[in-house]
Amino acid sequence: MQESLFPILRTTVYDRPLIYLDNAATTQKPQSVIDVLNSYYTSLNSNIHRGTHYLATAATERFEEVRRKVCAFINAADRGEVVFTRGTTESINLVASSFGERFIGEGDEVIVSAMEHHSDMVPWQMVCGRKGAKVKYIPFSDEGVLDLDAYKKLFTERTRIVAVNHVSNTLGTVNPVEEIIKIAHSHDVPVLIDGAQSVAHIAVDVQALDCDFYCFSGHKMYAPMGVGVMYGKRRWLEEMPPYQGGGEMIKDVTLEGTTYNELPFKFEAGTPSVGDVLGLGAAIDFMLSVGVETIGRHEMELHDYAVERMRDIEGMRFIGTAPHKAAVISFLIGDAHPYDVGTLLDKLGVAVRTGHHCTQPIMDRYGIPGTVRASFAVYNTRADVDAFINALNRIAPMLS
Repeated sequence: MQESLFPILRTTVYDRPLIYLDNAATTQKPQSVIDVLNSYYTSLNSNIHRGTHYLATAATERFEEVRRKVCAFINAADRGEVVFTRGTTESINLVASSFGERFIGEGDEVIVSAMEHHSDMVPWQMVCGRKGAKVKYIPFSDEGVLDLDAYKKLFTERTRIVAVNHVSNTLGTVNPVEEIIKIAHSHDVPVLIDGAQSVAHIAVDVQALDCDFYCFSGHKMYAPMGVGVMYGKRRWLEEMPPYQGGGEMIKDVTLEGTTYNELPFKFEAGTPSVGDVLGLGAAIDFMLSVGVETIGRHEMELHDYAVERMRDIEGMRFIGTAPHKAAVISFLIGDAHPYDVGTLLDKLGVAVRTGHHCTQPIMDRYGIPGTVRASFAVYNTRADVDAFINALNRIAPMLS
């Protein structure tokens, strides 16, 4: 599956075969996705929804076909609940801005987990700062497990929304979002789920979860960069004001005012990244051809194999040891700085992520500057893990 389907994996780094273990940052793209992008720009390029000529009509049909595909992929109730964005960050900012404008006022409260990516923390801090509201945080244990007892105590009559990730990009924790949603709904409070790290590894059913918003990016699920999805229940989207003004989100414009378009177009101002959306459709086809649950099982087998072998490395410290995890390993070697570990691994052809991973509050919680993070995807193999472990064994004595 590696080189035949993912051409970038033929790359050599410092005269060594590339071992790509930075999949939580972005996944590589299968040839089928690359072909769709190439085909769009060589034979179909046109703006959508506005023209009557052949290219415009064909591009529009393909674009809306992907919306239906996404709707089925996450089991949304209807395509009007699927809004295309540039990625998870824009999706969350859209909800924070529009929901906040309509439903959050002075003295209100927003509950966010303390293990969130900055993209699901900063937007809520911003809207609460503008509105005179307050952000309250769900703590987590040393293992990286959210404290649900503490979570239950955070609710008051002023709680307006809960925001939590499905899977932590740093700790790998798979959060009990079903229970989190159920608790919030018992207080009539909606829930936003950051699904950036889950949709490529876990079969997601937004109706079964009963979440109110679910946000994710294409580029972490084998699709191009620059495209993402904001799912929202129709009841909320109907009441929320538009996020941006301009073309496509309007129904009628006069000098006296504007009537907004129907869902989902109310939230899709301007020209979308049509080619990238078509690439997202191809990525979903690829994932479904393999099976999302099959992908998740394969990745966890590699994760467990890697962790078992890493335990024998002197000075190894794992950050995030929750019992229910995705295929993400955050670690440190002794007192070595994560950048030093990552740089040495790179020289041996192994690509990992280093730093705070846009989760500085997590690093503050553990009193560390950052971690080294290895994360797996469908194209990784046990041979990749062996190369990674061999590289760690080689550099560990240099760092002691």
